[in-house]
Amino acid sequence: MLGATCKNVKRLLILAYDFPPYVSVGGLRPYAWYRFLKEYGVYPVVVTRQWENKYGNELDYVAPSSSTKTIVEETEYGTIIRTSYKPNIANRLLLKYGSAKFSVLRKAVTAFYEFAQFLFFVGPKSGLYRGAKEYLMNNKVDAIIATGEPFILFRYASALSKKYNTPWIADYRDPWVQNKNRSRFMGKWNAYFERKYTQNASYIVTVGEFFRMQISKNVKKPFSIIPNGYNSEVIQSIADVVQKNDILRFAFVGTIYKWHPLESVLDCFSEFAGSDTSPAFELNFYGVNNMQELRALIDSKYANLLSHIHIYPRIANAQLLQLLAGHNVMLLFNYYAFEGTKLYDYIGLRRKILFCYSEDKEALQLKEKYYPLKDTESVNIHVQEDVILKTNSGVIVKNKQQLLLELSNLYSEFQSTGAIACDSIDIERYSRKSGAKSLAELIINL
Repeated sequence: MLGATCKNVKRLLILAYDFPPYVSVGGLRPYAWYRFLKEYGVYPVVVTRQWENKYGNELDYVAPSSSTKTIVEETEYGTIIRTSYKPNIANRLLLKYGSAKFSVLRKAVTAFYEFAQFLFFVGPKSGLYRGAKEYLMNNKVDAIIATGEPFILFRYASALSKKYNTPWIADYRDPWVQNKNRSRFMGKWNAYFERKYTQNASYIVTVGEFFRMQISKNVKKPFSIIPNGYNSEVIQSIADVVQKNDILRFAFVGTIYKWHPLESVLDCFSEFAGSDTSPAFELNFYGVNNMQELRALIDSKYANLLSHIHIYPRIANAQLLQLLAGHNVMLLFNYYAFEGTKLYDYIGLRRKILFCYSEDKEALQLKEKYYPLKDTESVNIHVQEDVILKTNSGVIVKNKQQLLLELSNLYSEFQSTGAIACDSIDIERYSRKSGAKSLAELIINL
């Protein structure tokens, strides 16, 4: 506990919209703080919203909570304050009629709240502000941290910091303003409020050097980089799970972006499936953001993959890792200047990573067209490759031609041994527990 006693343990108020049981990559970061901070001398108090997870898809994000009262949980790790959630009229229409009806009205209402929430304490996320304020009326904390998105939490943290004379930290899982896909008007609007609400922040925390460079263009504050990582607790609990050896299993987890060379990779798997060896394999997609579009693409262009590809909805991280541990190879798309999150889970699992691609012409064209952040010559756009090489955890695939060769090589190895070797090294530094320790040190020295 860094030498801390009960009397000098620091208390940290954490504003986290995404938080378990909601199935979200964004919720894993604050959950790790909640789970591990106390070991390093910081007591976490998480303010989040109630999540029901009754739909198993994007509707869970707007579904009402079952209780209209705030629920407080005291555990061995800290305190969780779950505020009630009532969807606005746009979200109620979506829940009742689906996405096909009232789209214009829903967009108008959503746009209203997107603007109004920065001027008034209104909107479906404002429950977190009220819950945190109620707690701080009767309890003292040493610091506040808000993790975004949603970045409206920065406004809440800034206001609470002023009201209760408490330092606060802005944690960026992604940049707020520096996204070339946003309109110029929205960019200026967000840039104004980013400067305004981070003005009284003591620190800016983000996940990597590239994000620090992007954010620092608009925010002039001290920075600390705390990367994402894998859940060491879950990884340890499944350490004895072995790879399945009946067929060669590939897995992909999470969001598929427009700048990912999805069709190029599927082309290779399609050719691989039709090769003379008639390979027995599966390509499993877990928790992708575009299930219907992916199914439609496979149905229309890759009929010979229908028996090989399976698409699964989002599931909790611990359950997901249990399933992934039975796979042989993890598929990873290039994120260029930032690491993403799935890289760390793959590393923690000690399953070989198939990285696509480092130099593929078609993939670079997609990057130029769709990649949301502009990079510069001074930015390292090979951060995932660097981690994979440092940990000896996978294969850096240059292009489509090499991928087809790698698939053949992997299948030969699997036929010979019934598994795919992954001789990774020095992975402990990439755990979320390590990140929690870094945050604790920052809070204690604030």
